[in-house]
Amino acid sequence: MVLVSAEWLLKVLDDPAVKVFDASWFMPSANRNAQAEYAEAHIPGAQFFDIDAISEIDSPYPHTLPSSELFENIAAELGINRDDHIVIYEGAGLFSAPRAWWMFRVFGHAKVSVLSGGLDAWRSAGGVLVAGISPKLARGNFNVEFQYGRFATTEDVVRACDDPATAILDARSAGRFAGIEPEPRPNIPSGHMPRAINVPFSRCVDKTSGQLLDADALETMLIDSGVPAEGDVIASCGSGITACVLAIAFEQIGRSCRVYDGSWAQWASEDNPVLRDS
Repeated sequence: MVLVSAEWLLKVLDDPAVKVFDASWFMPSANRNAQAEYAEAHIPGAQFFDIDAISEIDSPYPHTLPSSELFENIAAELGINRDDHIVIYEGAGLFSAPRAWWMFRVFGHAKVSVLSGGLDAWRSAGGVLVAGISPKLARGNFNVEFQYGRFATTEDVVRACDDPATAILDARSAGRFAGIEPEPRPNIPSGHMPRAINVPFSRCVDKTSGQLLDADALETMLIDSGVPAEGDVIASCGSGITACVLAIAFEQIGRSCRVYDGSWAQWASEDNPVLRDS
């Protein structure tokens, strides 16, 4: 299941094979502390999934995927077993939880879902929240089987720039994509890659509920955005977070999508073409 409802989670929350994680993450400009907010109120038994900490610390780019060995060890330390059903949520809307979902998927864990509607849906369904930090679980037997079909490198994107059979989707805002609004990270120009199609991640989300659009609405939105109905797809964004919203949207409609982990932060920092709309 790509998504699970709060009602479903209420029924299975006490199942030891269901592991719940708060993967809230905020842009630095938001001046919010996701881990502190988790400690103030979270779903009972949920642990905090720190997207920044669970990354390659030697990378010059933000929250880059860690090595398979490191992720396997961290997941096992979090108490995750290879047969567990992992449920990821965030405070509200759909922004960072898909990044944690994609990380588990790219490292080969199939039973991972996002809580539709996040904490807002949980509250509305009658779910309680608790404060503090959940007790550490016994070490699990999580193991990694890296899924290269979900991952894209800079070299893959360079090839896609000359390959009409591969669509490059950019989940950033229209202004950043066009090069008329600044990037939030210093010393990185705005603009876009050759042949890229702008599909802001917010178009995947229902504005009222904050939930992922249903499959029919997603397909209509993608067609209206100029995305080909078939073929390979690479999703990019500012730093690999909201590209995963596009990845989960494609999963919802039964299509595959690779995520460019370094995304624009890497592309625009290296010797790659940067286009702007005039």
